[in-house]
Amino acid sequence: MKKVAIGGDHAGFQSKQNLIDHLKTQEIEVFDFGTYSEVSTDYADYAHPLSSAVEKGEYEIGILVCGSGNGVCMTANKHQGIRAALSWTEELATLARQHNNANIICIPARFVSDDLAKKMVDIFLSTGFEGGRHERRVNKISC
Repeated sequence: MKKVAIGGDHAGFQSKQNLIDHLKTQEIEVFDFGTYSEVSTDYADYAHPLSSAVEKGEYEIGILVCGSGNGVCMTANKHQGIRAALSWTEELATLARQHNNANIICIPARFVSDDLAKKMVDIFLSTGFEGGRHERRVNKISC
């Protein structure tokens, strides 16, 4: 059973809730880092703790959701062991895993439908890293 961490700000709240429901139907263990309502909040308050937990190996994969996806993605990528990828298409979700070994997917709730968000998460969870020439490149990301 995969252990997945999920979080986001107020703009991503409803999308996050829909993704949690979707993941639970697949018997995936999900931990919700918040936020827990649509009251205005700061994305970094959720992206940092989630990213730390993924970085420590407490969760295999992270999902972050905010309005544009940019804020949570920038915040997550401040963590040395995180490779967060902003995805708004199925192909980007696939390539983030195959070529970049991304461990957090960042979803722009205001720009993708709930169905597309679910498809991207399913792809992200089921796609493996290709390694090979991509491994050399990924190894050069950390300073």
